[in-house]
Amino acid sequence: MNVIQYDGYADIAPITGFSLRKTFTCGQCFRFDEEGDGYSGVAFGRYVRFAQPAPDILRIYGEAASDADLWIKYLALDVDYEAIRLDIARRFDCEIMDRALEYGEGIRILRQQPWEVICSFIISQNNNIGRIKKIIAALSRALGEPAAGSDRHHAFPTPEALFKLGTEGIFALGTGFRAKYIYDAANRITEGIIDLNALAAQDTRTLIKELCTVKGIGLKVASCAALFGFGRTEVFPVDVWVRRSIDRHFGGKLDIDSLGEYAGIAQQYLFYYERENGGRT
Repeated sequence: MNVIQYDGYADIAPITGFSLRKTFTCGQCFRFDEEGDGYSGVAFGRYVRFAQPAPDILRIYGEAASDADLWIKYLALDVDYEAIRLDIARRFDCEIMDRALEYGEGIRILRQQPWEVICSFIISQNNNIGRIKKIIAALSRALGEPAAGSDRHHAFPTPEALFKLGTEGIFALGTGFRAKYIYDAANRITEGIIDLNALAAQDTRTLIKELCTVKGIGLKVASCAALFGFGRTEVFPVDVWVRRSIDRHFGGKLDIDSLGEYAGIAQQYLFYYERENGGRT
């Protein structure tokens, strides 16, 4: 890949096997929205707008264009997804996975910041994507630092800011019953009971176990945090959509342990296919 800087934007090319739309609409991230010919949002405290003027070109606009290496890593453009997809197809060896792989081609698992992912998936419980985005936007406006490159966007609030606000303040921002869970997570991180850097160095089993010590975090939320926030691609979160897929296409049982180091990526293809396609074959 090459990075070509222009006045006001940068192009990364050539890229293969990447879809901006699918990556930002597959349920792993809640801070990006469609804007014009692309998607814009905030990550790593920076406002960024992406477009894909051709299948093999990623375009980055504004100040964020100077951080091309950051966005290559964030979007996982440095990962060989063709090899991953071949591994998934070999391990499943079934028509439904082949269809899901084809339908979801272009999805990449983003490398997001752990705290934001933990908090976001606490908010996701018994919620829809529109409502999740609205809550996260409210938290960010109220408590987040101004995002670099924008005078109207904000970074995701720190654990310290949420802890200081307290449960009632968090509740007042529309989080509902999740307020006490967000507060507990923020409290544990602020007080050093959970050290995110130390947690990242733990094995996956320990990582998930530690995340489940937070009030309101069960296996599903912890698994999503491990996959999307800590890069544990072997983790296979099971939500209502994935459960439907397993029930519909695999007789209610799936040997997750046999799916290898990319089980979580396979899960995302199944999730996207089931949710967007209704499981139709």
